[in-house]
Amino acid sequence: MVYRTPGREVPLGVRMVAWRAGTVDAWAYDEHGRRTAEAELRLRDDGGRLLVRRLLVRHYPDGRTGEFDVDCPRTAVDLSAGGTARISHQPEGMRGASLEAKVAVAEEHLWTARPDFGDWPAFPVADTLPVWVAARLGAPESGWRREPSRLLGSTDFDRLFRPGTRLSVGTVLDPVPCGSLRVPSGVLAVDCPQSGDGAPGITVAVPPGTYPVRAALVEVAHRRYGSHEEVVAVRLQICDVPVAAWEMALGPGQDTLGLRAGEAFGFGTDGAAGAFGDAGLWQDLRDRLERANRQGSPEADKLTASLAGVHLDGGSLGADLAVFYTGGDGVHPVWVGRSASGDVVCVDVPTAFDLNLDA
Repeated sequence: MVYRTPGREVPLGVRMVAWRAGTVDAWAYDEHGRRTAEAELRLRDDGGRLLVRRLLVRHYPDGRTGEFDVDCPRTAVDLSAGGTARISHQPEGMRGASLEAKVAVAEEHLWTARPDFGDWPAFPVADTLPVWVAARLGAPESGWRREPSRLLGSTDFDRLFRPGTRLSVGTVLDPVPCGSLRVPSGVLAVDCPQSGDGAPGITVAVPPGTYPVRAALVEVAHRRYGSHEEVVAVRLQICDVPVAAWEMALGPGQDTLGLRAGEAFGFGTDGAAGAFGDAGLWQDLRDRLERANRQGSPEADKLTASLAGVHLDGGSLGADLAVFYTGGDGVHPVWVGRSASGDVVCVDVPTAFDLNLDA
């Protein structure tokens, strides 16, 4: 159900009802078409009540801020039928710290009656916080704890590219050049070149240009089998300025509110591979890679082996594909190094699952 009002191009809200599944989801929108609030309700076994399972309210600072912008302040409330709620308040958005509290909730705030047909309220969900939540936010010194941002990482990935650095797994060697990458659209894609539906899982905005790809190499000391060299990360270097903060890159629909401590989002692979490429030409680059890999292909000369994997020269596409091997299948986080001014310095992907940089 879409709710509209005369003279307004974008809807007031949307309600999605699936009684057979026992779910009601509702979204509210502002005049710019940005989602300002979300509510999840679940039908209980008795069929007469809906549990208010989750609330999320966003506050856009101005009309120019994009929908779901990582710097957008928001508050999430997760409720349980047992009478408790977990409040997560992020006044500085995903990059800022979160105020967290677990509180008792009165019975009347947990439930709402299942409406009869045609008896729905005019608005699908309020774009303001419930009074009892706002009251708790007004007294943050009482029972609140401060949690660091889960978007920002504490690991210094530059250590992997500093020769001589001692890690728990061995000693860092000189980084190895692995070709260059053209990104004409100004949007970098990072994903498995063989998996997925054609749309890149992770994208990062960078200035259009050509950038070097480097592999971090570590001499691993093994008690039984001796020493060997291993690629532990790949990097696309955008500029040569110091990294002030490391930020997890997010894919469509990924939100740090869904992460627990120590977890991270990333791109998935079932081929133990990832790649850097231009997002606007991602599918064209994938198609060219597939053709170049065929036996006897006339495009095979476009492939060059690198220490990290293979490099595809995109030729007339004006873009390239840098394929790197990962430590196996699964999900691999992508970390963006940003300068003190917020510009992208580099994009790193750790390729070793057992790499412990904090040790």
